[in-house]
Amino acid sequence: MHSDDFSAQGISALLSRWQQQRQIFTPRFPTGVSNSLADIAGIRVGHSTLASGAIQTGVTAIVPPGEDLYHHPLPCGAAVLNGFAKPIGLIQLMELGELQSPILLSNTFAVGTLFNAMVRQSCIDFPQIGRGGATINPLVLECNDAYLNDIQAMAVSEQHALTALATAAPTFARGSVGAGRGMSCFGLKGGIGSASRRHAELDLQLGVLVLANFGVLTQLTLDGVRIGAEIADVLPELAPQVDAGSIIIIMACDGYLDSRQLTRIARRAGAGLGRLGSYWGHGSGDIAVAFSTCHQGTLLADEQLEPLLAMAADATEQAVVDAMLAAETVVGFQQHYRLGLAGVLDKLASR
Repeated sequence: MHSDDFSAQGISALLSRWQQQRQIFTPRFPTGVSNSLADIAGIRVGHSTLASGAIQTGVTAIVPPGEDLYHHPLPCGAAVLNGFAKPIGLIQLMELGELQSPILLSNTFAVGTLFNAMVRQSCIDFPQIGRGGATINPLVLECNDAYLNDIQAMAVSEQHALTALATAAPTFARGSVGAGRGMSCFGLKGGIGSASRRHAELDLQLGVLVLANFGVLTQLTLDGVRIGAEIADVLPELAPQVDAGSIIIIMACDGYLDSRQLTRIARRAGAGLGRLGSYWGHGSGDIAVAFSTCHQGTLLADEQLEPLLAMAADATEQAVVDAMLAAETVVGFQQHYRLGLAGVLDKLASR
């Protein structure tokens, strides 16, 4: 049997599962209750979405537990898989291994605005900042949404950032919302996605949230099935996308881990991206940040990290698929458009 035959069988089985169960991903580990980042107790996520004509963008806020991260930062690590990116706060985070603020996500040209918003709010909350006290290190991360969004309009304001922070909740929308509104993924619609994994023996959970904006359509691999070329054949009118534009991966764990261990876990996000068909292209800023919600406890031995490393890859892979399935089709700047994956799979399955 030729490899093409195996491919055809795999695509047929995947589309059949999609038609019958409306799902295409098989987790390798048990998921949390909501299969999202918010399965980690105390974490909240909020969005502010701008969707009007050529303006298709927004802000997403990830708010860790704790009322005073300024004085009581959380253990944190990060991995830069490919550094074509314009973050703020990442260098100090990697140096000190501490997360000192909520995390804000948006488009590339909004980074400075979001930094200012976080600094202003932090100075209100902690008046000693910069006036006898230390400054604060806000973490702002971005992807380039210029295909669907008129990024030169610089439409994101400080108020949008504050709205995302103020509306953060344990239950949150996914897909074409917040920072994900204008994002593309494998030539289709990208955006915000999430997943979680739990390990009964270690009594801990790992949650992931992604801002997905990367990938080449022909390389798209879903649950081990290379379906991207089939989509490209059926929809040849789709505008191409190179493996660029970036992905931000945010991980959280409710077990006590130090910065070095969290960095190792963050790095495994790359394995999940590889399973999807990405190779972290030249123009892609692929960054993973992992933090623990525990300030203290019994540190896991490195040998116990093995399942967490595997869970990080698995949850990252599913979070990207979740973003693509949740995303609606968006038409934006210069009438550019990206189709939602769910509609594309329906089209393939109905042939």
